[in-house]
Amino acid sequence: MRYIKVTWTHNFVDEPVLYLSELGEDDYETRRVQFFRDGHSEWADQDHETSTTGLSEIPFLEPEEISKQSEFSAKLINADEFEQAWNAAQ
Repeated sequence: MRYIKVTWTHNFVDEPVLYLSELGEDDYETRRVQFFRDGHSEWADQDHETSTTGLSEIPFLEPEEISKQSEFSAKLINADEFEQAWNAAQ
């Protein structure tokens, strides 16, 4: 497993500003947590999603590729950081 943290800089009130994703060997998401500007978070996995949070249907790019878009900043994180966010969102 790999874990990635993506910050999205924007002015949309109802869109998340931070994503943390767990990626499988094939770079597809297995779990995701999204944090919103108002402080709430939502999560998704193979068995659960919300109207605004679901797993990506395409494999993730490398953090460097994601960060080439000026509104995104991406980096790999460790499993502990992801698990803390996952547990807090639950």
